[in-house]
Amino acid sequence: MSTFPLTLADYREAYASGTLTPAAALREVYRRIAAQADPAIFITLRPEAEVAAEAESLPAGPLHGIPVAVKDNIAVAGLPTTCACPDYATVATEDAAVVTRLRQAGALVIGKTNLDQFATGLVGVRSPYGVPRNALDPALVPGGSSSGSAVAVAAGLVPLALGTDTAGSGRVPAGLNNIVGLKPSLGALSTRGVVPACRTLDCVSVFALTAEDAFAGFSALAGFDAADPFSRAVPAGRPGALPLRVGVPDGPSRRFAGDALSEAAFDLGLADLAALGATLVPVDLTPFFATAALLYDGPWVAERWEAIRPLITGNPDALHPVTRAITERATAFSAADAFAGRYRLAELRRAAEPVWQTIDALCVPTFPRPQTLAALDADPLGPNAELGTYTNFVNLLDLCALAVPSRPRADGRPAGVTLIAPSGRDAALVTLGDALHRAGGTAMGATGAPLPPPPEPGPARAPGDAIELAVVGAHLSGLPLNGELTGLGAQLLRSVATTPDYRLFALPGAGPRRPGLVRVAAGTGTSIATEVWALTPEAFGRFVAAIPAPLGIGTLRLADGTSPKGFLCEPEGVREAQDVSDHGGWRAYLAACRG
Repeated sequence: MSTFPLTLADYREAYASGTLTPAAALREVYRRIAAQADPAIFITLRPEAEVAAEAESLPAGPLHGIPVAVKDNIAVAGLPTTCACPDYATVATEDAAVVTRLRQAGALVIGKTNLDQFATGLVGVRSPYGVPRNALDPALVPGGSSSGSAVAVAAGLVPLALGTDTAGSGRVPAGLNNIVGLKPSLGALSTRGVVPACRTLDCVSVFALTAEDAFAGFSALAGFDAADPFSRAVPAGRPGALPLRVGVPDGPSRRFAGDALSEAAFDLGLADLAALGATLVPVDLTPFFATAALLYDGPWVAERWEAIRPLITGNPDALHPVTRAITERATAFSAADAFAGRYRLAELRRAAEPVWQTIDALCVPTFPRPQTLAALDADPLGPNAELGTYTNFVNLLDLCALAVPSRPRADGRPAGVTLIAPSGRDAALVTLGDALHRAGGTAMGATGAPLPPPPEPGPARAPGDAIELAVVGAHLSGLPLNGELTGLGAQLLRSVATTPDYRLFALPGAGPRRPGLVRVAAGTGTSIATEVWALTPEAFGRFVAAIPAPLGIGTLRLADGTSPKGFLCEPEGVREAQDVSDHGGWRAYLAACRG
């Protein structure tokens, strides 16, 4: 490949075409890590040879061969979990639930990333393992607490990384490094095996270069976990129609700490929303800000104390001074205070509920303004509190959120936005976030790479109405017959191989080459690359009616566990055809023919 892959689509295309293998990808990932020369990104980096050995026998899941970094408060079997506190470090005997799902999806975990100690902070500097360099501007804080995970993605080291988010730790570092940060609905991703910050509010978050990639990571990890008492059955959904009623902070709710550059950048982002067809609805955020104040000024700080009670009572000097000072505030609260806080939160939730009757999503600045390391040296607490202005209320109000790059400030520093919606609307935020990211035209992190071209837009419809269709040949994106799909408003959903139960043939005949896919007996087939597209029922019927013999539509078995409709060929049709299965897909076969 002339360009090393950055996004999941890049990796999948490279693997499907045979121009890259997971082992070769890992060599480049580790080379990039060395060239980055920032030892503060990872607390523990697995030996390359160890990960390469795993790459030899990966399951063919939706994240097959994708290198992933994991925040060091999430357990990875065989690696220490430090939470950025050496005296706390314990080698995990088993994977956290989300890491188990990563492995089942075919991902390669390469190491554990740095964080604000015990996930307490939004600045990314409260760690004895150093401060990861902000990927855009080394004068800025990297953002926390998931600092290492955000920087690893922004610097192009890995396409996906896991963080956690209680007060904004999956959104603030995404915004400060100009990447995407998905904070899922509470309970959608299991937190079993995650060291708690505030256990009732904690989420595992996903960092990526695009909203589509973040949602792919979320979808692979989501699912009810009966062994996690805080897990909930939250439908993952699928991106569909663009939410068009978007709430924005009203005049008194616009808080930029006097920073005119950040405010101007936010207004440009709102103009992009309007150009997408959104109706902007001013919203009074007073109950949201009042909720945010409860997180650190209320009794929820006692959850942080409870999470590390043995350490802070037995060896308080092991903690970072700022982390210790914040956590020790818990001793000022009583059990009665805890109930009073819950009652106050219930009141504020009720006060905020009417907002969602008038809007589909809320768009706010990810933070009022970027913060510098110098400002934090002068005031260790003030900049951190300011960064949480638009993030601290989200988990307390049981909302989901997506931070995306938007228009940068005039000085080039980041000024991203965060989209927020009630629990279960994660997929709708991805639709809006992807459109807004593209409208802003911003590069991805520090990689300097542009966003990949969007798929052809499909008609607005409920996701449940769509019919999935797997294609294997000339209907693949960029090939001659793809226009038959896009002309019907089809949307590209994912690239995934079949299960190893098929053979692919080049059919004889005049005109452009055509493939024929045939299901064969177990042990005699191989995995064939496909693309899965979504069509409305009406469009699906029109498409199928035009398919010529010996081709037809059947049900395919794919490696991601799904069974969409797809092209199959009658056995009689391949009697004199060339078996091209060893190429692994039609694109690779065509490339070999050209070679």
